[in-house]
Formats: sequence, C-alpha cells, structure tokens
Amino acid sequence: MDADAIHVEGIQSITLADLKSAEELGYRIKLLGVAQRTSKGIEQRVHPTMVPRSSSIAEVMGVTNAVTIDADAVKELTLVGPGAGGMATASAVVADIADIAKGIRSAPFGLPTSALEKAARIPVQRHEGGYYIRLTVHDRPGAAAAIATRMAERHISLESIMQRHTPPKKGEPVPAQPQPVPVVLITYATSEATIREALEAVVADGYIAGPPQVIRIERE
Repeated sequence: MDADAIHVEGIQSITLADLKSAEELGYRIKLLGVAQRTSKGIEQRVHPTMVPRSSSIAEVMGVTNAVTIDADAVKELTLVGPGAGGMATASAVVADIADIAKGIRSAPFGLPTSALEKAARIPVQRHEGGYYIRLTVHDRPGAAAAIATRMAERHISLESIMQRHTPPKKGEPVPAQPQPVPVVLITYATSEATIREALEAVVADGYIAGPPQVIRIERE
C-alpha cells in the first residue's frame, strides 16, 4: 500500500444542511475508504460519501466499522464489528502476541513484499461517479439557469435540482435585499475533473456566495 497515493478528505466541511439533504434524498453520509482496481490502475481514496440508506454501510453507527469486499466468485462480502474502544484494541493486540508466541509468520498482504508489483495510481480527478453539489446562490433571475448551462456545457447530466427559500422566522425583520438561497444538484455519473472544471466556471460567473460543497455518491 502506497500511503502517499491515497486521496484523503476529512469531515470538517459537512454541515447540518448536507445531513438533512442526504436524508431527504434517501442517503446517509459516511466516511469511506475505497480501494479499487480498474483497467487504468489502482484508485485509493478516503472521504465523506453519500450511500443509499438501504445499503449495509449506511446501517453502521457509532464506533462500529464495516468492510465490504467485492470478490470474483462470491461477489459482495460485508464484515461488521467494533472498530474502536479498549476491548476491541486489546483483542487485536493479544491476538498478535499469541501469533508471535506460536511462531506464526505470514505476509500481511498474502505474499512477501519482494513479490508484490507496483501498481499504477489513479489521481482522484479521474474518478467517475455521481455527485452531490450544494451551492449558496444569489437570489437573482437566471442564476439557476446559468448554473445548469455551465453543467450542460461539460456534458454533465443532472438527476435533480432542489432550491429552497427559507422564510424569516416569526418576529424577525424581512431583509431589505434578497438573501442567497441553497441550491442542491445531484448529477449522474461524471468525472471529478469535469465537476471541478464546471464549478470553477460557476464561481467565475459570480452567481454563488460561497465555496461549493461537493460530496461523492456511491450508489452500490
């Protein structure tokens, strides 16, 4: 495993608005680590991901971890169990000590390191899949249409667009100027590089009031 080849993103950018949108769309947001062999090389990434609520990964809560393996003969296998805490850590340490005491020696990846081949790495920009995009858009005529046009110019198909106007709470003054509104886009499969390119054009157009939020979607 090449640690430097792994694309890593944390959860600090996830907001309550993202969690609510995921719930409404039938997803949950989970921090996933994904390793996948493709015809172009090995793709390795760690980042927040929207997964269907019906998936086994979506049901994993608290300190419980899950590992899903897509094997040739048996297809998908999912292992679920404690991933943190004193007992889980102590159990793993004691198991290692027991193996050493028994003289058990095994290669961590099934083969000696000298027999492993160096795999081609794939930049995350070449990843393809669906995307959740949340934009804070200035409430001006034509803004949503301009954003959709930027997506269409790069052949990004949109599965859905959600736009909400939040009315002022009771007793709050009505703002003199229209306030930016959240707009959520769900795309069909496209590449990371294409999404980033389209969003750069949207930012340059001046229709949004803050940085875009992008979360990848794993539908399987």
